Amino acid sequence: MSTTGAETLTTCRAAAPANGSRRRVLRSLRLLGAAAVLGVLVWRLGTGPFVEGLRMVDARAVVAAFAIGIVTTVCCAWRWRLVSHGLGVTVPFGTAVAAYYRSQFLNLTLPGGVVGDVHRGVSHGREVGDVSLAVRVVAWERTAGQAVQVVLTVVILLLLPSPARPSMPLLAALVVVLAFGIAFLSRVRPTPDASRWRRALHTVADDLRQGLLSRRAWPGIVLASTIVILGYATTFVIAAKTAGSPASPAELLPLALLVLLAMAIPMSIGGWGPREGMAAWAFAMAGLGAAAGVATAVVYGVMVLVASLPGAVVLVLAWRRGATLAAKEAARA
Repeated sequence: MSTTGAETLTTCRAAAPANGSRRRVLRSLRLLGAAAVLGVLVWRLGTGPFVEGLRMVDARAVVAAFAIGIVTTVCCAWRWRLVSHGLGVTVPFGTAVAAYYRSQFLNLTLPGGVVGDVHRGVSHGREVGDVSLAVRVVAWERTAGQAVQVVLTVVILLLLPSPARPSMPLLAALVVVLAFGIAFLSRVRPTPDASRWRRALHTVADDLRQGLLSRRAWPGIVLASTIVILGYATTFVIAAKTAGSPASPAELLPLALLVLLAMAIPMSIGGWGPREGMAAWAFAMAGLGAAAGVATAVVYGVMVLVASLPGAVVLVLAWRRGATLAAKEAARA
């Protein structure tokens, strides 16, 4: 459920003419990286944790994931609308929810983890007549969500014990520096006869001011993103309990946030790879066992896939609508 905004921006640019061979190489390296992580886990732990995770998924976990998924998807759609409105693009609420469900399903079923976001941006851009702006909106929306996720993760990991706690003060300092950098960047103003890079910098600054940092947008973006991250973390805690973890929710929450951060790495196969690797490491460092971490990650993967299934319905309905329109056009011809 979780992908980086920067990766979305990079992949969205692939819609424009670019170096196709370089993109294919990078895509292959990402898939190989994810496969390598899974391969190492199977080599060290065997297939048992993966099979056990699949076996432990039950109806209660699936229903909980589906219910939480409704809340998080609605909040994601709200965040998208806030950023879109700030950048001058309209997205009806119902359309935003349906499109977000569709993008989540595609992200979880196709390699790369951002195909759904690219599809969402390009499709909306064609509807409004400005693909470039629409994919920019999607990229900023995902970036905003990731920024809030990092801040929330740092705060919680500073407060609660976790394997990564010793590193948190340094990461917190980096977040503060980054925040000051963003604030400075947002104040950049255009200058006459500016270079191409200067114009690009101005575009970024303008997007930040209008789409993310305006007083009408940022409170809602922060609130929506916080609910989304806590929803994902709650789903992970439920997955851990479903997999039989004896740890308390307070002990599992920092581990969940670490795994969610790993899921932001653009190196997955439909969400699989970094998630299982980080879960194995975090659970092992917390004394819960690497195998338990992998089993929990597998349960979580199944839960979020089920929660995204309304996106499959949206895809089928769109395909049928497109086929009907094509048939009518053919009949008129």
